[in-house]
Amino acid sequence: MADSAREWRNPFPTVDVIIEAGGGIVLVRRKNPPPGWALPGGFVDRGEPLWAAAKREAKEETGLDVELTALLHVYSRPDRDPRFHTISTVFVGRATGTPVGADDAAEARVFAPDALPSPLAFDHEEIIADYVRFRADGTRPSPER
Repeated sequence: MADSAREWRNPFPTVDVIIEAGGGIVLVRRKNPPPGWALPGGFVDRGEPLWAAAKREAKEETGLDVELTALLHVYSRPDRDPRFHTISTVFVGRATGTPVGADDAAEARVFAPDALPSPLAFDHEEIIADYVRFRADGTRPSPER
C-alpha cells in the first residue's frame, strides 16, 4: 500500500452487488484475506460513479454483465471490514449466464439465499438478510443502522 494510502484516515468507499441469477444470488470465494464467501464488489476508483464501480466489480469478479435494479442500503459500521473502515453502497442487480470466478475471486457460484456457504466475509450475512427482507416486503434497513 502506498504511503499516502497508509496516511489516509477517512473511510474507503466500496460497492457490493447482490446479483440475482439462476434462481439465487451470486457469491464469490475470496482469494485474498479476509477469507470466505462474499458478494461481488470492491473499491471505487477515483472519478468513478458508484453504479459504474458496481457494474465493473461484478464483471471483473464473476464475468457477468449486471443490470442494476435497486439500491439496497449503505453500510458504514466501522468494524464491517477487519482491515480498515469501509463504506459500502450495496446494489441489487440481475444477470444471465454462468458466473466464473476471476480477478480476486477464486470461484463464483449461485446460491439460494436460504442455503449460503460458510463462512461469509465482512458483514455480508447481515446484508443478505436485509436483501431477503427487501425482496419479501420491500422493507429496507433503517438509515441509522
